Amino acid sequence: MGHGLYIGILIFFVAMSELKQDSVLVGWTDEPSMNDNGEIRSWRVKLKDHELKDMLEKYVTKTTDRGGGNVYLTLFMSKAGKACCRVYDPNSEGAQEARAKKQQASTVAAAATLSDDLPF
Repeated sequence: MGHGLYIGILIFFVAMSELKQDSVLVGWTDEPSMNDNGEIRSWRVKLKDHELKDMLEKYVTKTTDRGGGNVYLTLFMSKAGKACCRVYDPNSEGAQEARAKKQQASTVAAAATLSDDLPF
């Protein structure tokens, strides 16, 4: 295991870009352990109790009759080659825009389906 990288809780910002992020960096992420072929085998993320509490208060997805009530964590390698962990923020501007686009696309598709059923 490597020395690790303290990420803390930081919001992703993309400088000079209109891309709005929907995730927040969290935790202490160990350097990945590798197998004999040099491929990533696994790595650990350490979250403090207050970070877990924070995630449960801020990042739980909306619960509906179809499910929800989840906290989504993603482990990834940064462009600089550092192991990182992020939590999906369903309340972020990026997530809200993505939901609005998805809703608009399904509304357009539903309207197209209705108009195709007309006999004239």
